[in-house]
Amino acid sequence: MKNKKHSLVGDGYWLPFVLITFFFFLWGFTRAILDVLNPFFQETFQINKTQASWIQFVTYLAYFLMAVPAGMLIRKFGTRRGVVVGLVAFGGAALAFVLSRFFGNFIFRYYLFLLFVIGCGLACLEVAANPYVTLLGRPETAASRINRAQSFNGMGCIFGSLLGGVYCFSSDTPNISVPYIFIGIVVLLIAALFSRVKLPEIVVGSKDDGTPAAKSRNLLRHPMFMFGLFALFCYEIAEIAINSFFINYATENRMAEWINTFIIDVFNMTLNHNLISSIVLSAGLFLFMCGRFAGSWIMRFVRAEIVLLCCAASTVLMTALVVLDLHLVSFVASVLIFLFESIMFPTIFALSIKGLGSLTQKASAVLMMTPIGGAAGTVLMGMAADYRDMTFSFLTPLSAFVVIFVYAAVVCRRKKA
Repeated sequence: MKNKKHSLVGDGYWLPFVLITFFFFLWGFTRAILDVLNPFFQETFQINKTQASWIQFVTYLAYFLMAVPAGMLIRKFGTRRGVVVGLVAFGGAALAFVLSRFFGNFIFRYYLFLLFVIGCGLACLEVAANPYVTLLGRPETAASRINRAQSFNGMGCIFGSLLGGVYCFSSDTPNISVPYIFIGIVVLLIAALFSRVKLPEIVVGSKDDGTPAAKSRNLLRHPMFMFGLFALFCYEIAEIAINSFFINYATENRMAEWINTFIIDVFNMTLNHNLISSIVLSAGLFLFMCGRFAGSWIMRFVRAEIVLLCCAASTVLMTALVVLDLHLVSFVASVLIFLFESIMFPTIFALSIKGLGSLTQKASAVLMMTPIGGAAGTVLMGMAADYRDMTFSFLTPLSAFVVIFVYAAVVCRRKKA
């Protein structure tokens, strides 16, 4: 009985769990490349940080616009078809990077359009996968299960930032279309294979169908869901903004220069400062992945609400240290943010849809609109950095983490009551 209680995945659901988990890796890889493209496009097109933030803005705007239609598509045609649609949009847009050479002076706008389409495809994948994973076992282990799946998202981020950084900053004239063409071919092959895979369609709890909330289908009647929606929006502000400008922060605060001096002294070789910063970003994303694996294990024995509260308090402290500009202390704190923020998205997501019954799919689609926070947060952080400097711009994620801390405290108090 004890083993069943703590079993991560329900009987007969391991195959769909493994298949869906792979997609977490896939979109982690793709999203991490955006964090490399931001400083790369700043150099290539001679644009400022606010203009470069359009890379994240268009991608996460697509999440906002596509989330609800994707949810409707999945409810009507099922999870498998929803995933295939997402893969085809994602792969097709990635493959279309091969045409970029025909757009001359409009090439940056063409890249933005393709990133928007890729964002639409990723939205379909995430709307399908996130709620699906929470339902592949006991409700008590939902937060742990989605954290385990999201851990592979972190693994994809590591490979995306590392390989993207090496490709973009190791040569004088890298062609950014090449990695996207490769990604497009792989994704379209996966779409062809996945179109033949049969996934069990899980009917979300019908026991609530007779309640007023189920009849009204009105999520506004669930205040903790609405608070969770806002907390998730704030998380996206913080996480995406930090990832987008971390390479700029590490370079402009001379951290990359210090590391490069060490490399020269020890190995007698010089590296591009942006490449060093992208490697440090990969190290932070490695901590992010480890945090999700550790969080998934801890939540099997400690309430998810308590883990979230501790991590939220830690992110507030680490980000405050960055803003105080304490040199090496601030730089170490900036890397540790990745560790403590790691469990936030899947945990807030699982807590927000918990107990919604037949409203779960609709709520999940609404929650997947929150990456628009990343679009807004990246622009705000870019504007703050252009106005003063990268250290000052960390006030943007600091404000967002404070909101998450308050949400975690409220959830813990309600659970205790």
